[in-house]
Amino acid sequence: MQGAIARVCVVVAAAILNHPLLFPQENATLPDQDEELVTRMREREESLEREQVKLEKELSQLDSKQEGTSSEEGYSWYFWSTISFIIFFTIEMCRVDLADTAEIQPVEDEDLFSESGSITPRTMVLNKDVLSNFCDKCSYTSSHENWRVREFVEGFADDLLESLRSGSDREADMEVGDFVGVGSMFESWKVCKPLMCDLLVPFSPPDPHSFRFHLWGSPSSEVPPDMQGCGKIKVTRLGENEEGCLCGNANLGEDMLCLLHGRNDPLKAEHSPDELLCSRNTPFLAKDRVMKWFQISVTKAWGRISHKYDFEVTFRNLDAAGALKIRFRSGKVIVMNIVPVVQLEDTDAYFVSHFPSDCDGPPDPYWPLSFAVYERNLLKHFTKRLQQNSCHLHCLQIVTFLHRKQTGLTGKCALTNFHIKTALLHLLLSKRTSAWGSESVEHRLRDVLSFLQKSLQEKRLYHVLIGNTKVPDDIQVPQRIREAEPVNLFRPLVLQGELYAATVRHFHEMLRNAPVLIQEYAPHFPNGGVRLSLDESL
Repeated sequence: MQGAIARVCVVVAAAILNHPLLFPQENATLPDQDEELVTRMREREESLEREQVKLEKELSQLDSKQEGTSSEEGYSWYFWSTISFIIFFTIEMCRVDLADTAEIQPVEDEDLFSESGSITPRTMVLNKDVLSNFCDKCSYTSSHENWRVREFVEGFADDLLESLRSGSDREADMEVGDFVGVGSMFESWKVCKPLMCDLLVPFSPPDPHSFRFHLWGSPSSEVPPDMQGCGKIKVTRLGENEEGCLCGNANLGEDMLCLLHGRNDPLKAEHSPDELLCSRNTPFLAKDRVMKWFQISVTKAWGRISHKYDFEVTFRNLDAAGALKIRFRSGKVIVMNIVPVVQLEDTDAYFVSHFPSDCDGPPDPYWPLSFAVYERNLLKHFTKRLQQNSCHLHCLQIVTFLHRKQTGLTGKCALTNFHIKTALLHLLLSKRTSAWGSESVEHRLRDVLSFLQKSLQEKRLYHVLIGNTKVPDDIQVPQRIREAEPVNLFRPLVLQGELYAATVRHFHEMLRNAPVLIQEYAPHFPNGGVRLSLDESL
């Protein structure tokens, strides 16, 4: 009986291994029915038939001897027969399900790129004269207007933050520092309207508290792998789990006095988790509480100084702490993004509560780390070393302009201006300085678009500063950042198929529409006049 059961199991296993589910007849990766493969399959089928005939003979002999066996053995035989039937039935149902899903399988990545037809960055039709006029208009806008906007924004931000500090409790509230200007307006390549200024405002906890940082990638870090580029910020108190003055955790008695801290020193003060803006039941700083605190503080600060100004200030987005919109009586609009950040020790890297272009950042308590100051310094580094009329900023302006226009036509996608700037910085680090002359704008524009296309196809675009040894030493990127593993900015595209497909279609449409958009919004000179169509359209 046991030998028969064993043979049944062998037959079942052989059937499973030879089932069409595991060895499909139609294989897209092989030639049509290779003769050798067909021969092996026939031999396997014949051996299975011989094994089945042998098993039937043994079963017939077993039936003649089994009249006196116990009912328990009979039930065992029926049990194994039922199990065999269930296995075959399950395999057949799975085969049907997989066949159905194969018919509705999503489009493969290669097919997404073949949908674009023959339009590629290398085959786009670009008129050199029109492109040159477009670049001239971009330069005019940047040099004659942006500096005045920056001057106004810097003065207004100073006044607003000073009002915020004057209304806060220095012993209990967060301490706000001076702002740092970053982004396109402070890197001299802003072209689209309304004009937008990004300001980072660092803050620190009240004494005797401080911030301790847990970066991704470190051995002791609790940051998961899918949170690359992020960190956790722990709020600690002097004398708790760190070296500091002993008076913070020792009873010195009434007659003893610390020479560093007086009797009424704020070291003895206690702050609630709400005051320290931590996540519930944790010592880690919470982004949502920080943004709520900052928004309330900015609102009160504006209320104290609003009588001094003759314009209207509103919040553009309630989910973003300092997304302000300034509207003058003339109708002109200036957008400000005042972002609360935490400085990483003594570096120019900052943990940001949110990025102005994307409010859907990682969840608490993970803070993304921004290197915007180093990126600004890297662009300045190249500007000083390239010839006077270099085209690197023009390429950035043109691609971001096309991306903005395409977003207005087909909606948002995963591609951002930060990705475009990252592609340009990678090219600046890899190409000779002589390749960026004003006469080469067409070629470098194609290079930027080709770099983006390749990155999308591979779903891989590395951060230009993290783990990149090509960055010049005078940019002074922190050593641990230079030696870290590279961070893939397109990682979300690997995990989200629909988002990837939408981004690829957006990019293809942008390539297809690029010549028309540049032609339409470039300034023309009919009868000696200048048509400022770029300003009117943005």
